[in-house]
Amino acid sequence: MDVTTTADIERIPADFMQEPFGLFARLRRDGPAHELVMPHGAKVWMVTRYDDVRALLNDPRLSKDGRRANEMFAKHAACPVSDGGSRFDDELTAHMLNSDPPRHTRLRSLVSNAFTVRRAEAMRPRIEQIVDDLLDAVAGPGEVDLIKMFAEPLSFTIMLDVVGVPQREREAFRKWSYPLVGGGDYAPDVVAEASRQLAEYSHGLIEAKRANPDDTLVGSLVRACDEAGRISPDEIVAMIFLLVAAGSDTPGSQLGNGVYDLLTHPGELAKLRADLSAMPAAVDELLRFNSGIATASFRFTVTDVAVGDVVIPSGEIVLLSVSAANHDSTRFPDGDRLDLSRRPVGGLAFGYGTHYCTGAPLAKVSMSIALTRLLTRFPDIRLATEPERLRWRNSTLVRGLDALPVFVS
Repeated sequence: MDVTTTADIERIPADFMQEPFGLFARLRRDGPAHELVMPHGAKVWMVTRYDDVRALLNDPRLSKDGRRANEMFAKHAACPVSDGGSRFDDELTAHMLNSDPPRHTRLRSLVSNAFTVRRAEAMRPRIEQIVDDLLDAVAGPGEVDLIKMFAEPLSFTIMLDVVGVPQREREAFRKWSYPLVGGGDYAPDVVAEASRQLAEYSHGLIEAKRANPDDTLVGSLVRACDEAGRISPDEIVAMIFLLVAAGSDTPGSQLGNGVYDLLTHPGELAKLRADLSAMPAAVDELLRFNSGIATASFRFTVTDVAVGDVVIPSGEIVLLSVSAANHDSTRFPDGDRLDLSRRPVGGLAFGYGTHYCTGAPLAKVSMSIALTRLLTRFPDIRLATEPERLRWRNSTLVRGLDALPVFVS
């Protein structure tokens, strides 16, 4: 990228996620789309207003074809992606989130039945068991990190149940997946080796399900591969990675954010404690307020796209800010205020349209159970440090805490 072309373009600081909502409010106020240089060096167009974000989330003129991702980043970053940084095995990244229709439609249809509201409700007893076991482990005096000891292992365990990873193999799977979920925190060679091992393991899991069929998600995908040729083994490997990465990392951040926001809004917490039956609606508002997703995953324009009076040229990276849209007061009055009686409709925490998150029902049921049992079990839970001392992950896409130290008794 010619450096002179970005001399007058605003560069977003690396720590912008520590307090992004002021930036998002300014961008919403100043225009419908803004050309920015992100902390990782890529030049993007960011869209922040609710109506624009919602429309573009389902606009076919914005592609998610992962096969062109390196090309886009090489064009709009100071150096090609391959010249440094964490690299995943290409086999892992060729999943449905990085696909456009009709490939995306085919892949999504193969997993959607595993994440219906009915299936999520059927998992309720198992989720309650996992939650109670984790709460048993954090009970007692002293400070505990609710991210590492509760939010992360809860979402990870639930997704491994869905995928069908045997209990005896989960510790190794966890060891490989963590560098891939939080790649920026690990050396590139560690990420590369974890990527190789997870891909190798996933091929072995496919063979195990082929030899001993079952009703887990991978078991059903193997049948779809062998009986109808609707998915290839490599696509199953990529699906395993997507479900475990996106299906555990984002819900873990959402739960951590929800606990943090309740503990820092004592009036709203008291309102919820007085009527825990209102938890499902409260979860909707918590997800709107602090969704766990700052921006939707990268897209790029395949033709010129007008956003209000701004035209984003073809071949540009676009970031649709879900967090900014969810705070847009033209859609949600007084959008920067947490109000558990709001009953928000149309929140974008799980996206919208073609790429709406298939796991949304499971994530919401899990978060509702986790918060209800946490608040019931620990009526005196409180932060173990000042809110301003907490650190948020330096991620463009994910809005989540590095740690959430609390006292539960």
